[in-house]
Amino acid sequence: MTDSTERPHSSEQGPGVTGDAPGPEVDRSLLDDAGGLLDDTVALRRRLHAHPEVGNDLPGTQQAVLEALDGLDLRVETGSTVSSVVAVLDGDEPGPTTLLRGDMDALPMPEDTGVDFASEVDGRMHACGHDTHMAMLVGAARLLRRRRAQLRGRVVLMFQPGEEGHGGAKLMLDEGLLERHGPVDRAFAIHAIANLPSGLVTTRPGTLMASADEFRVTVTGRGGHASMPHDAVDPVPVACEIVTALQTMVTRRVPAFDPAVLTVTRIQTGTAFNVIPEVAYCDGTMRAVSDASRDRLLQGLREVAEHVAAAHRCSAVVDMVDNGYPVTVNDAAAAERTLRTATALLGEAHVLAMPTPVMGAEDWSYVLQQVPGSMAFLGVARPDDASPAPNHSNRMMVDEPAMVHGVALHAAMALTA
Repeated sequence: MTDSTERPHSSEQGPGVTGDAPGPEVDRSLLDDAGGLLDDTVALRRRLHAHPEVGNDLPGTQQAVLEALDGLDLRVETGSTVSSVVAVLDGDEPGPTTLLRGDMDALPMPEDTGVDFASEVDGRMHACGHDTHMAMLVGAARLLRRRRAQLRGRVVLMFQPGEEGHGGAKLMLDEGLLERHGPVDRAFAIHAIANLPSGLVTTRPGTLMASADEFRVTVTGRGGHASMPHDAVDPVPVACEIVTALQTMVTRRVPAFDPAVLTVTRIQTGTAFNVIPEVAYCDGTMRAVSDASRDRLLQGLREVAEHVAAAHRCSAVVDMVDNGYPVTVNDAAAAERTLRTATALLGEAHVLAMPTPVMGAEDWSYVLQQVPGSMAFLGVARPDDASPAPNHSNRMMVDEPAMVHGVALHAAMALTA
């Protein structure tokens, strides 16, 4: 998950799923069998955690996944442009093709957890749960292989690098992921959340996560001596005024019930105490939960920056440093199916329908633009931790038994045809 997510709010309607439709028939023995795989799942997760890699080139991680899948009688292939792994399992009966995803990359940050399997690579850490995602998906592959006779259709397991800002999912789509194994009918992914109660599954129909874009505003004036600002055109106060004007722009242009967030995170300018600089830079990020609000943000950013600068005899140029991930939108029927499958498998106490999206971003959004599907969050907060560190923290911890729910839910989503 690119950047951190907020913790989903508790629903006033309480846990579980609304509506009167019956839940799918789910083999609850999946949960027991997933529990029987916990030791192997934990061992793989810890191996991956200790050797994190970042970006789209993950040779060590790819090899660990390939070794974990060896012997399962799957059709396995690796990516040509990224260090991906795709494994395919055909059931004994005809049915839909289900895509399941686990992302693979870590974050460029230090680890300060103190666990005995902590990162052995300086400045690299699995601080977003991707190590658990891979381990759970391998566990699901083992469960599904054992239940091949019950599997109607095909399962495509997508081990994806580069989620943390590198667009690995889109690169895998560009390589033909959705065409090489026949049409994909539905897609599902799980994301671990470090400050949600252990084992809790939560999702919602419609928008689940925000878009994310990065920008730079370059404000140009005319340099001069700090003692004589009237002979210069100082871009520094203009940059400051742009920052405050942008916050007002968001509150006055973006509907309150279609929210967006614009944050300037860095202002850079100047070389000396007594020099008025020629140029000031404002860098930041903007997030929205709909394409309409995303477009409003971009238009407002350009108009405010350019016109505030012009009012003070400066110029401003807005550059999109990174046109980031689009809004992650769960297919409504797929999300309801996820909630009902999770409820049938885990019980109502472990399922929560989210009332609102979160402002983190995900490149799973590219898959959901092409395939009806959903993503669900899985809580992995340790029960003995009263204040668990969130995703992207150098102290993020995982309650490893929660992975049993993830392994079983992956398998159940493929088996409920």
